[in-house]
Amino acid sequence: MSQDDKDWSKDGTPLEADFRREFDPDGDDGTLDIPHAPPGERGQSAEQQRIAELEAQVGEQRDQALRALAEAENVRKRMQREMEDSVKFAATKFARDVLSVADNLGRALQALPAERDNLDPAIKSVIEGIEATERELLAIFERNGIKKIDPLGEPFNPEYHQAVMEVPTSEHPPGTVALVMMPGYLLKERLLRPAMVGVAKAG
Repeated sequence: MSQDDKDWSKDGTPLEADFRREFDPDGDDGTLDIPHAPPGERGQSAEQQRIAELEAQVGEQRDQALRALAEAENVRKRMQREMEDSVKFAATKFARDVLSVADNLGRALQALPAERDNLDPAIKSVIEGIEATERELLAIFERNGIKKIDPLGEPFNPEYHQAVMEVPTSEHPPGTVALVMMPGYLLKERLLRPAMVGVAKAG
């Protein structure tokens, strides 16, 4: 067997002599000279690890505090918005009830004759009084944020209009409002009641 064959085991790994030459270069007593970090360096590494752990804990606590503050701010804003809405829309039910008064005034005016020159002066006065009452009621609505929706001739909008029927006509383009059977109303941009309309279709 050659010297090279003696220096290597059957599986191709170095023999013990080579192993010792690598880790016991001084050859003093055969003790393996495995390098170790100096005591000062070991202590410094432990301190750095502890500092890193503390910094990670501080970062985690800061993130939790920021999330808690953000959640508290969201709750505050939500409560403030709900309070504002409750004040803004407190009169919603009352406003819906008053709409029937406006509807009755409108129906009364529609039932009156368009030509009034030959009417009795007393009847004319009654008609003018009804018209003045309707104007004043609509002005009160406007001052309190209630806006009338009268969409005749406008494109049909399902957000504010409720289609009751289709109207064959050539006076209005298809898909527009050809007939307003009952006006709608908004309360500060919130829909109180959709306008009841007939939508034009090709005649």
